[in-house]
Amino acid sequence: QVQLVESGGGLVQTGGSLRLSCAASGRIFSWLNMGWFRQSPGKERELIAKTTWSGDNTDYADSVKGRFTISTDNTKNTMYLQMTSLKPEDTAVYRCAAAPRPGKYDIWGQGTQVTVSA
Repeated sequence: QVQLVESGGGLVQTGGSLRLSCAASGRIFSWLNMGWFRQSPGKERELIAKTTWSGDNTDYADSVKGRFTISTDNTKNTMYLQMTSLKPEDTAVYRCAAAPRPGKYDIWGQGTQVTVSA
């Protein structure tokens, strides 16, 4: 069973950058679908970036395209989300997730808060 632990959230000013990490343990396969989600109060959870553990089929939500980059490091069993040009509307709890079955994200990390001040 895969387990995920996020880190790297915090408070940053508008225009700043942060890098989130998602450390994975357990049986990890190159084809494993991985994603970063976020949710802010009163809003639905949003899938903002996805990839496979091997780095294939990477895609982004329009809201973050060109500003966020998802990546994986197999040597460290860690997935990253590099966030740049942050905006106040990026404020949310960010969670990484794994989908052993296509489209079924059912393994979740605990979440990390990102707050972007105006």
